Order: sequence, then structure tokens, then C-alpha cells
Amino acid sequence: MANRKPALFLFRLAAIVLLLISANGIAAPRIGVVTMQPGLEYWARFGHDAILVDDRADDPSSTPLLYNYGYFDFDQPGFLLHFAQGYMSYQLAAVPFDEDLAGYAQEGRGVSLQWLDMTPAQATKLQRYLQWNALPEHATYRYDYFKQDCSTRVRDALDRALDGELHQQLSAPSQGLTYRFEAVRLGAPSWWMGLSMHFALGPYADTPLSLWDEAFVPMRLQASLRTVHTAAGTPLVLKEIELLPHRLPPTLSEPPRWRPWFVAFGLLFAMLALVGVRFAPRTTAAFSGLFWLKCGLLGTGLIAIWAFTEHVAIWGNENILLASPLCFALLPGAWATMRGRQPPRWHALVLKLVAISAGIAFVLKFFPSRIQDNGDWIALFLPIHLALAYAGRRRTG
Repeated sequence: MANRKPALFLFRLAAIVLLLISANGIAAPRIGVVTMQPGLEYWARFGHDAILVDDRADDPSSTPLLYNYGYFDFDQPGFLLHFAQGYMSYQLAAVPFDEDLAGYAQEGRGVSLQWLDMTPAQATKLQRYLQWNALPEHATYRYDYFKQDCSTRVRDALDRALDGELHQQLSAPSQGLTYRFEAVRLGAPSWWMGLSMHFALGPYADTPLSLWDEAFVPMRLQASLRTVHTAAGTPLVLKEIELLPHRLPPTLSEPPRWRPWFVAFGLLFAMLALVGVRFAPRTTAAFSGLFWLKCGLLGTGLIAIWAFTEHVAIWGNENILLASPLCFALLPGAWATMRGRQPPRWHALVLKLVAISAGIAFVLKFFPSRIQDNGDWIALFLPIHLALAYAGRRRTG
């Protein structure tokens, strides 16, 4: 019995040594976040990011993989219909890092890499999760512009590996940015994109965001990671490297200041309507008809999106009051005037209702519960509606 004690002691000692080696000496992958600057195409305006997993320390022959949540397929069955309904599907794909980087180099988009200070257990946990998530049966996810995009998926995967530490440190309110601020700022270089988003986004897009929510923009997540610390109190970002220079025009730091232009155009068109209805009624009627047709289409579109799609950020849009579907009822009057006839007697009543609707949009700005940032559109539409209502009263009264 006494002779077995040294052997048992040596066995236990060896087990402890092996346990320590397995806990601390295992070759875990290096983890990095790769951030790509915005491109010229409309789908690239918000930038992009992905998670780099490099396990060459364990296997020198392996290739670093970039786990990219931004893949979609225009040719998938029903893509356009699903896009219109708000049911877009994106995928996670694991691609060789060098191959993916080459595409951004050709586009002239800047790319940078942040190496993260993750424990071996955290890095291995993240690698295994990404490998599981990239399997065909798990790779597809329901895309949302603000809540579930390529960047929020990267954020959530990192937070999962860090046991919630990222969410805890980024939950504080930020500098007051909103979804509208970021969307219009990044979309504005394509003027049609910036203006379309500014008009279409409803009150949902005007709630101040936390740093966690701001991470739907890859460059915001990149900036926030620089402020995050590990559980040991050290910076999460070990090192930041510029992989590719950005050769495209830089992004705007804030949305364009369109208000003066909107005010000027609103007043100008209102004055032209008042003068034109007296001196060039047929020409004015033609332009008024085009204006009412556009308003009717825009308002009907907003209502249809609210009623029949999952584009939550557009629901409850007060611009329906400015671009009312009632404007369709004004088209017969415009047509009659173009042909030299008097508009129907009810034409003036509809003009008043349209002007009152636009006025309500203005009055709502004084209600503290209403937060939609649509002052630009009020400045443009309201003077025109008021002028056309006044001119119509004179013509049919």
C-alpha cells in the first residue's frame, strides 16, 4: 500500500500539469475585426465589417478566414418581392481573407484591422460559434437595416464570446445620434438616396441611440471597440492596422443642411403658383397636376408600406399629411383648367383639405410627444399647398 502512494502522487501531478497546459498552452486563434469604408454603390454606402479568424499559430498551412455576414443574392427567387415586403435574407460566409481583400482594393475602399485581446477560451468559443453559424443550415438570417445587418451581427458574435461584456460597456447613451442622422449622412453622397431616406423614415428613426445601437454602422462599431476594456481592465483592441488606404471621397460627418434650400424652393414655387394662376393658368395647372400626382403617389406609397410591409422604420410617417392621397382628387380640376374649363366646384374644398392636412403636420411639431424630424419637408410642401388652396379659392369661388 505504501509503495502505491508515490505513483498516485505522480499521476495526480501529471494530471494537474496536463490540465494547466490545456487551459493555458492551447494554440487559440487570433481574432480581429476588419472594417471596410463605404463604397460608391448604394448597397455599399454604409460600409462593411467582418470577423477575421487566424489560426496559423496552430496550423501554419491554414488560411485566415473572414466571416462575412453581408452576402445576398439578387437572383434568389422572389428577392425583389421580399425586399419590398421587408423580408430580406442575408447570409454568413467564410471566405479566404486575401481573396476578399482584393475586391476592396479594386474598388478603392479603405480597410483596417483591429486585433482583439481575447483569452484563448473566448477566441476558441467565437471560432466555434462562427464555424457553426456558417453552416448552410444556419447561415441565413433575416436582414434589417438597423437591427440586424452585417455590423450588428459582428457585434453580437463578439458580445457572445465576451460573455456580454461588450453590451454592458456600450449600453450607455451616445452623443444623441439617430438612425435618420446616420442613414441620411451616409446616403447623401447619392442625393436621391439621401433625400429618399429622409422622406421615407418615420418617427422610429428619430429616437436617440445608445452606442450599442449605433453599431449598425461599421465605422461606429470600430470606434466603440477602441473604448472597450477586457474583464482584466486592459484595452480590448491590441493593435490597429491600416490594410488598404481609402481612395474614395470621405464620408460626411453629418447630414447635409438642406433646410435653407427647402424653404427657398417652397416659397419660390408658392409665389410662382400665385402669379401663374392669373397670367398662365394652363401652364400652372399642368405643373400643379404633376405636383399633385407626385404627392398622391408618395402618400399612397407610405400608407401601403405602413399597412402591408415589415419596414418598421417607415411606419407612422407624418409626411403622409404633406403628400396626401387626397391629391389624386385634384387631378380632374387640373385637367379641366388645362383645357380652358372651370374646375369642379368641389375642387376648392379638396384644396382646402389638402392644405389643412399639411398644416396639421406643422402643428404636430409643437407636441412634445411627436419626434419625427420632418421640418425640411414641411418647409417645402406647406407653402405650396397653401398657395394652391388660395389660388383655387379665387378661381372657383
